[in-house]
Amino acid sequence: MYITKEKKEEIFAKYGKGKTDTGSAEGQIALFTERINHLTEHLKNNRKDYNTERSLVKLVGKRRALLDYLTKKDILRYRAIVKELGLRK
Repeated sequence: MYITKEKKEEIFAKYGKGKTDTGSAEGQIALFTERINHLTEHLKNNRKDYNTERSLVKLVGKRRALLDYLTKKDILRYRAIVKELGLRK
């Protein structure tokens, strides 16, 4: 597994409210971003892996939905997480 339990706790501690706060939008967005980056690197080497490509598209959609939710809920939290993760929008 490319994301260990310790790595997940580190991500949630950094972007969420604590290492056990797995439900916050910021923590989930950060975790999805980590997974998206990993799958992107995988697809650079394995161009014909269409199952992974489909999973990547679904993950991007989930992250986009969470970002849209955060935009409606609290624009300051949205701007902070986008800036911290270096996302385009």
